[in-house]
Formats: sequence, C-alpha cells, structure tokens
Amino acid sequence: MAELRHCPSCGDFFNYTGVREVCGKCGMNEERVYEEVYRFLRKRENRAATVERIVEMTEATESMLHKWVRKGRLQPAMFPNLGYPCDNCGKLTSKGKLCDTCTADLKSDLKTFEAATEFREAIQQKEQATYLSERKR
Repeated sequence: MAELRHCPSCGDFFNYTGVREVCGKCGMNEERVYEEVYRFLRKRENRAATVERIVEMTEATESMLHKWVRKGRLQPAMFPNLGYPCDNCGKLTSKGKLCDTCTADLKSDLKTFEAATEFREAIQQKEQATYLSERKR
C-alpha cells in the first residue's frame, strides 16, 4: 500500500510505493541525468573520470552519483574512480557500508574484545572452581 510522502528534491507530495524515493517528475529528471552521465562515462577517455569531474561535466550531483554506485547502476569495475563515502570515515568505497581500512579496524577491535571477554571468563571460572579432597572416614 502506498504512503504519502514529501519529495526530497522538489517538496511536492507523492505516493511512495517503495520503488523511488522521489516523485515521478523528479524521477524522470534523475533518469535523464543518469543517461547523460552514462553517455559521458562510456567514452573511453572519460572512464577514469573522478566524481568531481563528472559533476563538473554533467548535471549530476555527488549524491546522485553515490546513490547510483550504491544501487549498482554504475559499476566501479567499469569506472574505477567511482564510489560512495564510507559511513565511518568518508573515504570512497565501492562495496558495503565501510571502506577496507575501517572494516579491518573493526575486525581487529572485535578480536581484541573477544579475547578480553574470554580472559575474564577464564578468570571467573578459575575463582569459582571447587577443589574436592578425600574425606576421612
């Protein structure tokens, strides 16, 4: 079932059905800009263009480019300088929400935390250990 939302681009109301985050008019405008960007990038000399260069040469905004890369419409494998910002540090990445550096840091911190937790549990078990000795009859 559709819900009524404000279009973030133009402010008009539209029925949100889960397909687009913008109204139909702005969606058509985005598609036109996407076609322009794709035509620009298909030229051999523009395949290695940076996000800033694409924004300069087309009507696209950085947020549009980031959204298209995130959704997989523009493939970083074909256009190596495209990406979207890491949710943690802002460095460009092409997969997931975090860049490789932040992912490695997070994994390292998680391993350290798990090791500390295991160490604490081992100490607690050692303190709670019960020693039985032979009873005298």
